[in-house]
Amino acid sequence: MDTAHRSFPILVALFVLLFGVTSSQPYEEFLQCLEFHDSNITSIVYTRANSSFSSLLESSIRNPRFDTSATPKPLLIFTPRQISHIQSAIRCSRAHRIQIRVRSGGHDYEGLSYSTISPSLTFLVLDLRNLRAIQVDVPSKTAWAQAGATLGELYYAIAAESRTLAFPAGMWPTVGLGGHISGGGYGSLLRKHGIAADNVVDAQVVDVEGRILDRASMGEDLFWAIRGGGGNTFGIVVAWKLSLVSVPPTVTLFTVSRTAQHKGIELFHRWQHVVDKLPDDLIVMASLSRDNGTILASFNSLYLGSIEGLILMMEAKFPDLGLRRENCVEMSWAKSILYFAGFPLNSPLESLLDRTISATGSAKFKGKSDYVKEPIPISGFEGIWEKLKEVGVQTGGLILASYGGKMSEIPESSIPFPHRAGNIYQVEEVAFWVEDGVEAADGYLNWLRGLYEYMTPYVSKNPREAYANYRDLDIGRNGGGGEGDYRRARSWGSSYYKNNFDRLVRVKTAVDPANFFRNEQSIPPLSSWR
Repeated sequence: MDTAHRSFPILVALFVLLFGVTSSQPYEEFLQCLEFHDSNITSIVYTRANSSFSSLLESSIRNPRFDTSATPKPLLIFTPRQISHIQSAIRCSRAHRIQIRVRSGGHDYEGLSYSTISPSLTFLVLDLRNLRAIQVDVPSKTAWAQAGATLGELYYAIAAESRTLAFPAGMWPTVGLGGHISGGGYGSLLRKHGIAADNVVDAQVVDVEGRILDRASMGEDLFWAIRGGGGNTFGIVVAWKLSLVSVPPTVTLFTVSRTAQHKGIELFHRWQHVVDKLPDDLIVMASLSRDNGTILASFNSLYLGSIEGLILMMEAKFPDLGLRRENCVEMSWAKSILYFAGFPLNSPLESLLDRTISATGSAKFKGKSDYVKEPIPISGFEGIWEKLKEVGVQTGGLILASYGGKMSEIPESSIPFPHRAGNIYQVEEVAFWVEDGVEAADGYLNWLRGLYEYMTPYVSKNPREAYANYRDLDIGRNGGGGEGDYRRARSWGSSYYKNNFDRLVRVKTAVDPANFFRNEQSIPPLSSWR
């Protein structure tokens, strides 16, 4: 008997002692498979019997709606420290039919990066928190960033090297790069520089065979697909090479809010006639929301210039808002991320490194999305205002991101993210609540779906477009374990990707024909026709 066979019973006993293994033979064989590939891998595997399992799982759940006793839990959590660990996880998961869910920041709107809608699904969470190295190269204006890094960590690393470089991604610091870029990723620089996925120049991907691929070896079709085609569909992206953009050393921001009594509805209506036509150095975003009974129309902005320049521009382009100097504040671009995230003005830049903060605190939430191509009439906004007054709605409303500028110049087929010219702004419909229980959740979800239905006449059609990073299972889904076919997936795929959906299917068919990488809204291969 050779050494490997003699040690087999010892390995089984070791895993029982270390992990409390009481499950079926495939589970034990999966652990043995990992040990075979790397004898030190046990220190980064957490089973349900491990005392750290629950705290580790909950540490990156950003939506408490998916942190209940009824939420399906993973078989184990795997926290790789190097790419070879990911290769081992893929090979062993394939061999023993355990599905992989990949988590970087945990902001998945439907919790699919760490959960599932199928209670019977056997899956593990591959948590990338240990893979978050960032290297900034100022002369070439590029950065390599591992997928487990957060936006805040990226922005801090860039700011440590240069006050005049930035990356055009999102405005919440704990969002993970892996999922954010793979779904598109927009932020305050989208009108000037496009979205995050537009500014990726290379990547490292571990494919279904466990190979490490860069842009040259993966080919342009796969490189196209991963830049907006959805996370954990084509492989596991472990690092992105980013093209950084130039910003002035000082930028200007403002926030102005109005109630209905102070012409909030009229300002909202006027805003949509202006925002996509502004110079691309300026973005004016808006929200219409109810918070504890008060309904507000709010406007906030980033201007790549001084207060004086912003005031002059607003007086010329949007005088109705009545912007005054005292509404404005100057700071570095990196500090603007803290501003938009609601941090106090004197917060240190190191606050960007806090991986524990949540955009919604302890509140549960559900989001939906739309695109507006023609201005909504003032009667439409009056109806939205009435929807926000409905009894039982504690917090909710619309968050609007203005388009135009660079977003109108990039072709729809440039990357999978297709929402370009012709859009005035993007809408996020959202509801938040703190009450526990199914009945409370159903009340808020029904209200939100009613708001979404109300918006139907005013938003894009055929398809009704949606943003992939605001994942919404209401618009369609694959089976509970991710099984799906082309026809079923088109119900949601055409909303997220429009005409790019078919090319994504072809890429999926070429690189993962057996559909190993899958979830309830992953691109299916053509081989999954039923």
